[in-house]
Amino acid sequence: MPKVPVYNIQGENVGEIELSEEVWNAEIHDSIVHDAVQSQLASRRAGTHKVKTRAEVRGGGRKPWKQKGTGRARQGSIRSPQWVGGGTVHGPAPRSYAYQLPKKVRRIAMRSVLTSKVADGALIVLDELSVPEVKTRHMVSALKALGINNKALFVDAAKSEDVYRSLKNLQGVSYSAADTINVYDLLWHDRLVITKAAVARVEEVFSK
Repeated sequence: MPKVPVYNIQGENVGEIELSEEVWNAEIHDSIVHDAVQSQLASRRAGTHKVKTRAEVRGGGRKPWKQKGTGRARQGSIRSPQWVGGGTVHGPAPRSYAYQLPKKVRRIAMRSVLTSKVADGALIVLDELSVPEVKTRHMVSALKALGINNKALFVDAAKSEDVYRSLKNLQGVSYSAADTINVYDLLWHDRLVITKAAVARVEEVFSK
């Protein structure tokens, strides 16, 4: 089983933790990770696109000219699709792009990303995550102490309102509970900073 050091919020090494083999040292499936990201991004699409059909365009209730005898092509409405200002044929309509991958596939994707974080040295385990008061400077000091100068995702077993308010104004830094982490957020952030309690919860949720 992989072992990684444990740090406190001041960046001091206070021990080590043994990670679950099946969660943090799993086989990496790039194609499944790609499918998971595509699924998440598709679910975020608004799907509010809309054009009007001939039934929805205002006007056009009267036949523009008589059926025969004019020498022109027969027309039933000035709101037919071939007219300027007419309705649109086969245009976009509101819809949901969301789709779900099977639960086992989502777990494989998550284990693949977590394993890659360990392999890349992008995982930092904290003994606990707390701040003495709601101040952004406390989290700025923590980032410096931990040597983090890029995008980071902080994960705890349960979200703390004080921690959230202390880091919400920091660009590229996010905060999440262990139950709500996802593949896209893990890939978007360069570093994963997770507490020991969150590690236990992640292993409970994403183990086979």
